Amino acid sequence: MPSALEKLVKILRLEQEQGNKNTAVIGGLKRFADTWVQEGHEQARKPEHHTLVDELHRLIAEYEAIKDRTERRRAVQFMLDRITNRVPPRADMASPQRQEPAQEAPPGDLPSADADDESEDDDGEYDLPLPAARPVRTASRHVRDAHRAVRRPSLEEALEVLREFDHDVTALHRVGKSMAEKLARLGVNTIGDLLFFFPRRYDDYTRMKPINRLVPGEVVTLIGTVQKVTVRPLSGGRNLTEATVSDGSGRITLRWFNQPWLRNKLKRGTQITVWGKVDLYLGRPTVTNPEWELLERDNLFGGSIAPVYPLTKGITSRTMRRMMQQTLGKWAERIPDYMPVGTLERTELCDLGWALEQIHFPDSWENLDEARTRLVFDELLLLQMGVLAHRRDWQAVQGVPLAVDDAWLDAFLGALPYELTGAQRRALDEILADMAQGVPMNRLLQGDVGSGKTVVAAAAMAVAVANGAQTALMAPTGILAEQHFRGVSRLLAAGPVGDKINVHLLTGATPAETRNMIYSGLADGSLNVVIGTHALIQSGLEFKNLGLAVIDEQHRFGVEQRGALRGKGTNPHLLVMTATPIPRTLALTLYADLDLSVIDEMPPGRTPIDTKVLMPAERERAFAFVRHEIKKGRQAFVIYPYVESVEDEETEDAGKAEMSAVQRAEFLQKEVFPDLRVGLLHGQLRPDEKDAVMGQFAAGDIDILVATSVVEVGIDVPNASVMLIEGAERFGLAQLHQFRGRVGRGAYASYCLLLAGEQLTPDAVERLRAMEATTDGFKLAEIDWRMRGPGDLLGTRQAGTGVLHLVEL
Repeated sequence: MPSALEKLVKILRLEQEQGNKNTAVIGGLKRFADTWVQEGHEQARKPEHHTLVDELHRLIAEYEAIKDRTERRRAVQFMLDRITNRVPPRADMASPQRQEPAQEAPPGDLPSADADDESEDDDGEYDLPLPAARPVRTASRHVRDAHRAVRRPSLEEALEVLREFDHDVTALHRVGKSMAEKLARLGVNTIGDLLFFFPRRYDDYTRMKPINRLVPGEVVTLIGTVQKVTVRPLSGGRNLTEATVSDGSGRITLRWFNQPWLRNKLKRGTQITVWGKVDLYLGRPTVTNPEWELLERDNLFGGSIAPVYPLTKGITSRTMRRMMQQTLGKWAERIPDYMPVGTLERTELCDLGWALEQIHFPDSWENLDEARTRLVFDELLLLQMGVLAHRRDWQAVQGVPLAVDDAWLDAFLGALPYELTGAQRRALDEILADMAQGVPMNRLLQGDVGSGKTVVAAAAMAVAVANGAQTALMAPTGILAEQHFRGVSRLLAAGPVGDKINVHLLTGATPAETRNMIYSGLADGSLNVVIGTHALIQSGLEFKNLGLAVIDEQHRFGVEQRGALRGKGTNPHLLVMTATPIPRTLALTLYADLDLSVIDEMPPGRTPIDTKVLMPAERERAFAFVRHEIKKGRQAFVIYPYVESVEDEETEDAGKAEMSAVQRAEFLQKEVFPDLRVGLLHGQLRPDEKDAVMGQFAAGDIDILVATSVVEVGIDVPNASVMLIEGAERFGLAQLHQFRGRVGRGAYASYCLLLAGEQLTPDAVERLRAMEATTDGFKLAEIDWRMRGPGDLLGTRQAGTGVLHLVEL
């Protein structure tokens, strides 16, 4: 059951989303408050909690009498800020804290060893009881009761163990300089790195099934003996390696594309362990692209659940397991658990050392689930602490209020070539309310491709200029910066401060003379708007009065780069934007240091994009359609997942060769479109080379642009009408949606062709069909989140907060 605090936060958030019309609950917030205040006092634990409940009750009661929508929105935000202790109470609300009589603890709610410490934590945070813990399965309860007591070493002992975690891996027995170099390729340099280097999957030797009892669709671990291996050619210079494996009960076929070197690895009579998904091909059980390794007898006879780690050349599974056992044996029982005992009891989590032992070498699947739950909890907790620390540090300083009156804003909006959508106006109101405060804004503006984020940012920039401040917009690529320069210049010039605005473009390609002029103008204040790339954060560039910093495609910049732009001014307001659809829950978790505004409504008149999934046999048909569109005067993108072939036979992804953008660009130019102009764009080009290619495409000097994911953002070519994506199943839905957004930007009918690869799975088919069914980026993000988890959706690293190893839905 949600606590009273959580319930109120949800109601206030809903009120914000509904436009502050006092409709979040039936009868209005005042009616809701009369019931809520009783519940709040019942759950309050400290006198200051009761004081806050009374304060919130009065604020909610006043809300209904507020008529101005902007004031209502500010009132709701103030209540939310009071709940999270971001702002002090209003002067007229300050009152002595009420004293409540001491109450006996309910049965079973005994104080923990550190309860006294917790009760002294008088930081003003609202600490109503958390929701009741989730029900625990009987099996898990049994496992949890078997955990050893949480280790609480002295401070000196704990610090000594933590110092040992920083020791080089050569401190381990039989780990020398050569092995340390190999581990470094996996990102493992210290003892601590090794302890938190988790398995990517497990081979379950306790649940082995004979081949004749395998069921199509299930993911299995099986053991068998190689009987024969063949390699046969396929069209387009590709090949297929097939191995027949038997365990005495039956046979199964293993298939790999473009990995002919396996014929020399899988010798007849070799016993192997195989992991993969069982399918039927021509009526026979088959596993396509399975993982495999030589059978380790110790795992088989021990009946164990064996961890399988990411490997690199020169490190075998046996070697990695031996090192991990050695490391756990010396440090797992000594690791200090930083989580308070009271928290572990309330959440029913196991201790840290036991969790590390079981995540690496689980005694059972129930133990593995318990260990994973504890470690996921830690990852999310530490992530939240990290991002909230960024927020605290940023908003602990004084900002400069930048505000305009309604007449000025109406004049600016009236000068725009189109009317803002309701979602754009709501986002703009939230941004302007933040900028009007004495605390620096730190807001994320999230909107689908084409939803109109730029005009909202331009309005905020105009407000900064109207207040005599400077403003900067930073984009990840030169071509995107140029597009913003052209678009923002037009929008600002038409507004009420158009005659006061000096907009300049600063990129790596800016001539030295122009660059020096911009540096001088920003330093003395004569230039008030600059749009550029990383050039904006180079040393030597200084602003006289930077009031607002805007960062587009913020996921392309790290925390340090965002901080570097902010550091060019004295506590400027910050607005970061992204067109990558992120489910709201995930956004609020990963970007908790940012307030969130969402543009969830598309402007009218956007050209619809017809999306079609094609099977591998339809490749020629797709090329014919591309030629047809180019004959009409249009242009096309052709996307490949990888830059170049991967030929190293020890590389896990050696089958990527068929998806080489470099090779396929050459093939398309020579064999398929010899009469057309084919260009190539990928991430290994220098920035100036990328900008040159994108500029040629935008100018119409290239008919077909072969590219990798580098075109996910920053390309606006209204004449491009076809987006052909080869190996589409290798991309996430959010990324595919970004690719699709590169076309349909002009007046022409546009198309997105999703050409599937040879290794199509049922899950991949479902994702691609979802692309056919909807153009709503947020719906697609939710599907991607559900099917693939946030690791694939966003990448596994959040700059400045460490690695999310285990976090899944």
